[in-house]
Amino acid sequence: MSTERQLAEVRFLTVAEVASIMRVSKMTVYRLVHAGDLPAVRVGRSFRVPEDEVHKYLRTSFVDTA
Repeated sequence: MSTERQLAEVRFLTVAEVASIMRVSKMTVYRLVHAGDLPAVRVGRSFRVPEDEVHKYLRTSFVDTA
């Protein structure tokens, strides 16, 4: 029952929504999903990405500049 409750609380985003948040193209999001860098769930012919995974990816992707 706790697993069902946890899944019910997950907010899934479409590829277009992820692209908008990250300010990249939808193709870039598809590449990240297919490369395994961004976890996603396939629903029919489309993908859904957990919102917290998008934020986690962005937090770990920062690079220091010179």
